[in-house]
Amino acid sequence: MGAGGSVAAVFTIGTRLPGRHGRTGIIRTPHGEIRTPAFVPVGTKATVKSVLPETVRELGAQAVLANAYHLYLQPGPDIVDAAGGLGAFMNWPGPTFTDSGGFQVMSLGVGFKKVLAMDAVDVRSDAVIAAGKERLATVDDDGVTFKSHLDGSRHRFTPEVSMRIQHQLGADIIFAFDELTTLLNTRGYQEKSVRRTHDWAQRCVDEHRRLTAERVGRPYQALFGVVQGAQYEDLRRAACRGLAAITGPDGRGFDGYGIGGALEKDNLGTIVGWCCDELPEERPRHMLGISEPEDIFAAVENGADTFDCVNPSRVARNAAVYTADGRYNVDRAEFRRDFTPIDDECDCYTCAHYTKAYLHHLFKAKEMLAGTLCTIHNERFTIRLVDAIRDSIAAGRFDEFKAETLGRWRPRRTVPQG
Repeated sequence: MGAGGSVAAVFTIGTRLPGRHGRTGIIRTPHGEIRTPAFVPVGTKATVKSVLPETVRELGAQAVLANAYHLYLQPGPDIVDAAGGLGAFMNWPGPTFTDSGGFQVMSLGVGFKKVLAMDAVDVRSDAVIAAGKERLATVDDDGVTFKSHLDGSRHRFTPEVSMRIQHQLGADIIFAFDELTTLLNTRGYQEKSVRRTHDWAQRCVDEHRRLTAERVGRPYQALFGVVQGAQYEDLRRAACRGLAAITGPDGRGFDGYGIGGALEKDNLGTIVGWCCDELPEERPRHMLGISEPEDIFAAVENGADTFDCVNPSRVARNAAVYTADGRYNVDRAEFRRDFTPIDDECDCYTCAHYTKAYLHHLFKAKEMLAGTLCTIHNERFTIRLVDAIRDSIAAGRFDEFKAETLGRWRPRRTVPQG
């Protein structure tokens, strides 16, 4: 039970994949249920870019995720709190997630981009510097000092600050503050970072319990610990065991777990599997930052229950669209006179009403509607794929569905003119 008698997020396991960690389930939150596996669209600044929250609901999204770092800087967590919390602020009635801000504090501060394998980084010490860029974030054992990417003002995040911000934002599921590393960091630094993230996790649990007791009458917020350890099996497993052993003053530990950090795409499923070997199976597991079909299948098969990613909306704004046969760019010349939809098999609003030729025109004319229509399509594609994966597990035909889907899928494809 949480403050004011509100019930914490509860996870119920449904159908299991034989011999593997994958399963279906239901996460129950104060604002509704999430049937898992589930894709959670990212609304970084309390909006999925270019799309109405009502439209996101119509696309089949069960929950949305916003970012604590961005909302801290603008408009400020006190304003979101005064509005009644994230869901009320953005007119989203369903479950909400907020990440801790840890990724953005480090990635924006150091100049990383959101990729699985980071590039061009000096990793000889704590002073990680992106090539040719001023370092805007500095890590120590207490927290991170960073400069705002908006105006250069200086700020500091600690585990306690992240918890306070996320309590004010009021999401149903929140994440412990962790340290981002890259695949280029040394083994020694990865070890140090895992220890630091563990210490921060304990502080997050303690502060979360204190704030929960203090903010009487608010719905309980489920706290997820975040697993780091890069590509090292022993570090990943040790991080999971360490997080699972953490408890607060009331004896309660984490309500779920996030699997984060830099990892090699080809080893994604293996790493998720290591983590799920060690994590308590009765708790939900969230995979941070994936959305490509091959990654989704690998994560689900090995035990991930939910996952989020900005990619469907981000690539949509650059004219990239998904189909069952792969991804292509609709602003290419061959689509100028193509009066067919993005994907004949798609049931989204865009495919029902608009053609490639019209979308091509919108991008060439630099019209905002281009990003809106392609975002609608890409988010629906991803949500519908994960819904179908969930159904295939329940029906006992996951392996067949995976083979059928990935047998057609190509990350990039050439589409003949229709």
